[in-house]
Amino acid sequence: MKINVNTEIALTYLLSRPKQTIVASLGVMFGISMFIFMQSLMKGTNDYFEKSSFSSTPHIKLYNENVVADLHLLNSLPNDNSVKILTNPKQVQQNQGLTNPYGIINSLYKNPEIANITPQVTAQVLYTSGSVQITGTVAGVNIVEEDKMFDVKGNMLQGNFLDINRVNNGLLIGKGIADKLSLHVGDNITVRAGIGSAVIMRVVGIYATTIKQIDETKSYASLIQAQNLLGKDRSYVTDIKINLKDYNNAPKVARDIETITGYKAEDWVHANEQLKAAFKIRAIILNSVIGVILLVAGFGIYNILNMTIYEKIKEIAILKAEGFSGQAVTSIFLQQAVYIGLMGGIIGIIIGYLVTLMVSRIYIGAGTLKYLPMSFYIPHYIQAISFGILTTIAAGFFPARKASKVDPVTIIRG
Repeated sequence: MKINVNTEIALTYLLSRPKQTIVASLGVMFGISMFIFMQSLMKGTNDYFEKSSFSSTPHIKLYNENVVADLHLLNSLPNDNSVKILTNPKQVQQNQGLTNPYGIINSLYKNPEIANITPQVTAQVLYTSGSVQITGTVAGVNIVEEDKMFDVKGNMLQGNFLDINRVNNGLLIGKGIADKLSLHVGDNITVRAGIGSAVIMRVVGIYATTIKQIDETKSYASLIQAQNLLGKDRSYVTDIKINLKDYNNAPKVARDIETITGYKAEDWVHANEQLKAAFKIRAIILNSVIGVILLVAGFGIYNILNMTIYEKIKEIAILKAEGFSGQAVTSIFLQQAVYIGLMGGIIGIIIGYLVTLMVSRIYIGAGTLKYLPMSFYIPHYIQAISFGILTTIAAGFFPARKASKVDPVTIIRG
């Protein structure tokens, strides 16, 4: 295959000074490999923390929000021009349960974006074992649907989670509760909800999510048992938990559900605003570091091409005297920058992948995290080589433009 004369000259210049070419390529290689490694680490940790937050939090939670008294009724009086003032407004006493919850569930299943739905009865309770008492929450659930949404089975330490449906007054407790009350599978525990009667329940299993607040307070019971604790009928449901096929759509779907049902639909994004803020801050820090690395690599290429132009100034003058246009000279030096970027980019991708692979095998062994979470996300590699080539082109443009403006007559006379 015949090589264009401009390309041939560009390659000749690169090969004539191999050390400078290698140093420039190494700068790009380092920037790209660091870009891939840092992006893989950030996405891996972000995905892990998002997954951890979904271990107990649904994508959307539908519930009856407490309402604070307002001027609505006062302003409804006809022919009354007086100014209404409401001092020290209080929350309006209302039923915390949802009206027609199973009708709502059936209508929500018509939404193609929804993957799983499960009702829940939440009861604030007092656990008692011997002389020790602690406060907590009993979640009355359909344990099969709960397992589909939150992998209850994967969190089990002892017992069988399905036994809350098989054993009368069965209770699945968190590891923190078990440790505080010295409980094991098969032991009895007294549970009291509010001013209701105390109920003796049997521990059928112990689970651990590694989230301390949950493991030390939350237990699972059947829907019927939770309703009995609160003295409610079989239609009483306090929450509906919803998981979507794509959790990124949660804010939009939540607003649609609020409009349809009239109840509060809290999506996971608003429930974990601090987590999302931390993700954004980490992204800004990471991109700043990568930007500085690529900028330094760009200055290295700029300096090398500047030195090449200074050393080859007479050769450039001869080329122009022989009829090479300024555009052709610009092409020669821009091609050098592109080749440096390609060499550094390809090697950087390979090094970045290998470093990411090695780091992903570092054992952590903390909670459910066994190994350092790393992501092998293909768009990161495409972005890395694109940024590397763009950086080298930008770095090579000004020296190339400078070379194109060389006056052959002045140089040859000098």
